[in-house]
Amino acid sequence: MKFLYSHRVRAGDGQRVHIDALTQALAARGHEVVICGPAHDGALDAAGRRGAAGLLPRPLYECAEYGYSLPAFLRLAAAARASTPDAIYERCNLFFHAGVWTKRKTGLPLILEVNAPLAEERAVHGGLAFKQWARRSEAAVWRAADMTLPVTAALAGRLRAAGVDDEKIEVVHNGVGEDFLTVRDGAAVRARYGLTDKIVLGFAGFVRDWHRLDRVLRFLSADGRDDLHLLVVGDGPARADLQALAERLGAATRATFTGVVQRDVMADHVAAFDIALQPASTEYASPLKLFEYMAQAKAILAPDSANIREILSDGADALLFAEENFERMLTTLAGDAALRGRLGAAARESLIRRDFTWAANARRVEAIGERLKEKTS
Repeated sequence: MKFLYSHRVRAGDGQRVHIDALTQALAARGHEVVICGPAHDGALDAAGRRGAAGLLPRPLYECAEYGYSLPAFLRLAAAARASTPDAIYERCNLFFHAGVWTKRKTGLPLILEVNAPLAEERAVHGGLAFKQWARRSEAAVWRAADMTLPVTAALAGRLRAAGVDDEKIEVVHNGVGEDFLTVRDGAAVRARYGLTDKIVLGFAGFVRDWHRLDRVLRFLSADGRDDLHLLVVGDGPARADLQALAERLGAATRATFTGVVQRDVMADHVAAFDIALQPASTEYASPLKLFEYMAQAKAILAPDSANIREILSDGADALLFAEENFERMLTTLAGDAALRGRLGAAARESLIRRDFTWAANARRVEAIGERLKEKTS
């Protein structure tokens, strides 16, 4: 098949990982993927925003976001005429209607990947001037798609509540690529950061305030054990504040922040962890890092929430904590190497058994594309 992949992502974070991983997996299955979207630009301002988002007042920026749909639609429609695809695959973004407008103009089926209820998320974390408009805009795009792919069943519930029919919803969790499926030796990374004799509490990914890494620093400050060390692999707008907090808590020598790490060595860094941390999660997310932790057979500590339970089982392949039990369960994992080994091995086995891979996701997208192609031919 030929897919026309539409997106509005400039970031170099997990969004870009997702785009690259899925399109490469589709190409590996012999499909042609024509990508229509902006070039990668990972630049952020101090608040973690990109480009005009950090310069314009919110009302004006949100109007500009919606306005961007017009040139994006013109490019996408031109790409559709030039490439004659079988389907449009779009990564959903707020105020972004290019895929829906192109579907209506060309008659091509639209597969819509939904990673979050972005109107809700922006209202809580980033701020929205036009909350009702944002919700209506997002819901209209969801309903217009021929098939929606939310990344969790928890998120699928949001789509149903917005009026998306059940037969137009298929949950597709995130996954890992071939680069993570071979278990790596983290010894070289541990040696590089002077962690050979430490119990490494690891976090991988883009670092934002809501990941709650501050509670890990407070745990280290209060615990008093000098064999525990936090390794934060990645960068993000929360990094500077976390480093300042570590200084204030007297824990600066017990925390290492690597900064940006290239994807080709990310698995080596995750392999250096003893305990893999997901200190917090939104209730609808499918965190990429969890699958990467699982692939590298790491003992995972994550929130006991419905979306995480779609992936992991408490006591079987992870420890899942209630909010008040985070520190107690982290202490348990830190003190029990046998438990860490058992949970890590079980996590990897779960990932392989359930095929949480980008290759599997590409097969599912392929099957959906074939069904839609048949229906429209």
